Amino acid sequence: MVSSSHEALHRIFQQDPGLFARVARNLGVAFPPPVSASELSTDLTETQPLERRVDTLLRMETEDGSFVLAVESQSEPDPPKPASWAYYLAHVYAKYGVPPVLLVVCADRRTAAWAAQRVDIGPRQWPSLTLRPLVLGPDDVPVIASPDEAARDIPLTVLSAALHRRDPDADAILNALAKALKGLSADDESTAGTFIELMEQGLGKTPAADIWRHLMAVDLSFFQSQTAQQLRAEGETKGWTKGRAEGRAEGRAEGRAEAVLVLLGHRGVEVSEEDRERIIGCGDPDALDLWLTRALTATSTAEIFAPTGETGLAG
Repeated sequence: MVSSSHEALHRIFQQDPGLFARVARNLGVAFPPPVSASELSTDLTETQPLERRVDTLLRMETEDGSFVLAVESQSEPDPPKPASWAYYLAHVYAKYGVPPVLLVVCADRRTAAWAAQRVDIGPRQWPSLTLRPLVLGPDDVPVIASPDEAARDIPLTVLSAALHRRDPDADAILNALAKALKGLSADDESTAGTFIELMEQGLGKTPAADIWRHLMAVDLSFFQSQTAQQLRAEGETKGWTKGRAEGRAEGRAEGRAEAVLVLLGHRGVEVSEEDRERIIGCGDPDALDLWLTRALTATSTAEIFAPTGETGLAG
């Protein structure tokens, strides 16, 4: 069964085909950026009842000529897969008459090391075909922890977070991405929503997904993402979103308080019963927003509640 995190690792190249040229430099291969790119059918099925589908297939037009980029998202080693990849490349070349390139994107280092192996197909004396995929793993994409850097290349930041989702740096990347997305103009809302959805998919069932969920929960009106819709549904179930304005305010405060506690628990920060009651009992959404932001990096509840001279929010 194909997972949503599997989908994000190749769909990000559909959203921004130029991302391939940028990340290929990390692999020591210089591809010119595409002048244009168009999606091709991913169905490589032949007339026989055998279906073969590549994850993403893009025809890239560059100043140096054309090539077809096949992107495969690989979650674990799969010994029969190199034969399928060789088939994809041969079929694409025969069908389109354009040189193919295979990019395999792996979210863990063991799979990346496996996928990067050169495969000679044919007898030892004379291999007729050699498979040499470009492989993109966690060590091939930089950690983007600066909001300014994230804003300069949001697709690369999404890919960085997806590939580093199990690493300690995941918190910092997601925080930088959230700030970069919130800095987009209203005209970019649709594009930002797409990246939010890809990020939700790309994190899979990892602790980083909880961090992203609560980053998005700070302001439920931010974007109509799957996370926001889910949180709204939960709010309705718990009676947070009532008809009266007072009820809606209480619901927002309760949701923020829960997000603070979940995030602190995920990060292993000890919360006393007194501190827990203080967080749950706080009805000031601004104070709770501040605490939620601090919970991303705080090592104690004292850091969460520290007074700030800029806002005067001490809880």
